Amino acid sequence: MNRSGWLALIICIMLVLSSTTAVVARSGDTYTAKVIADSLNVRSEPNLNASIVGKMDSGELVSVSKEEHGWLKINSNGISGWVAGYYLKQVASGAIVKTSSASEGKASSLSSAGSSSQVTVNVDSLRLREGPGTTYSVVTGAVRGDVLSVSESRSGWLRVKTAAGETGWVSGQFVKETAGLSIASSGNSSSKKSSGGLKGKVITVDPGHGGSDVGMIGTTHQTKEKDINLQTSFYLADELRSRGAKVIMTRTKDSEKPSLAGRVSTSKSAGSDVFVSIHYNSSPKSTSGTLSFYYSESRDVPLARAIEDKLSSQGIGLKSNGISFGDYHVLRENNVPSALIELGFLSNAKDEGVVRTKSYQKKAAKAIAEGLEDYFQ
Repeated sequence: MNRSGWLALIICIMLVLSSTTAVVARSGDTYTAKVIADSLNVRSEPNLNASIVGKMDSGELVSVSKEEHGWLKINSNGISGWVAGYYLKQVASGAIVKTSSASEGKASSLSSAGSSSQVTVNVDSLRLREGPGTTYSVVTGAVRGDVLSVSESRSGWLRVKTAAGETGWVSGQFVKETAGLSIASSGNSSSKKSSGGLKGKVITVDPGHGGSDVGMIGTTHQTKEKDINLQTSFYLADELRSRGAKVIMTRTKDSEKPSLAGRVSTSKSAGSDVFVSIHYNSSPKSTSGTLSFYYSESRDVPLARAIEDKLSSQGIGLKSNGISFGDYHVLRENNVPSALIELGFLSNAKDEGVVRTKSYQKKAAKAIAEGLEDYFQ
């Protein structure tokens, strides 16, 4: 074989090896996530200035395979690209598989489901819609194994409610009746068993800002505070529910903008035991780290201190700045122990790079949940 032939052979071998390595690197890292923004741009590269290659709607499920600096690489229905990670909420592990056409048109025995019945999703991904038909907009999504409570049936469609409190309509042919399983006990298979410390406690989680009120904007990555407030709150809600708590959220969508009085009213109406507001901070100085605010020394300080103790001891990635007095409406007007948690400074380049990641947000959520357990114990 001449020199050019050997060179061609070596290049072919290198291409094969690099391709194999890439597949191995991705193996086992893929998981399913749900879009929590009203509309989400998919970009060609993990960069805000990269070209848009597609759009995803609220509630759609995607397969996530990679993370880079807060951006996630996704694939769904032929669209492949990068999205800002705080617009997604992980719902299950594994790739999305489209429903086979063979299941379409099957008669469902659930068309006359009663108001007290429960059903289990038996396809890999299922869309919940605003009304009983495919012409209605998608409001959220569910995955195989999720348990839904049924309140109404109409022409083969069921009005259901998820464990997170989201409601919508699904086709009865894609779910099956569930016996002896409570909504509160369903969810991701990786959920922890209740430790008992939070069992039965009612906790209001308040994702700060929302809608036209974006809050702080990161000085390096232009991270919108309202987005990561909501994403972190979802992680916190999951942690608390896995430990036996009942969680009430003051908002569950990017477009929602409840008033400060409305947030307090939600807590009071729910009969909450505690109220926790999630925020990210900003400062003209190069300040870094977490900070927990209280209003009433007698009512709120024990709660704020319990949470901050866990944030400082769990190694979440940022230092603790302790607790501080804050004359905030959601603390001042609440009638239950309340704390407003600032989980990092979007004005600090290092902090912003850290807090954008799913890893940090989940660690922070876990630390807050453990702090709440300590408070109640």
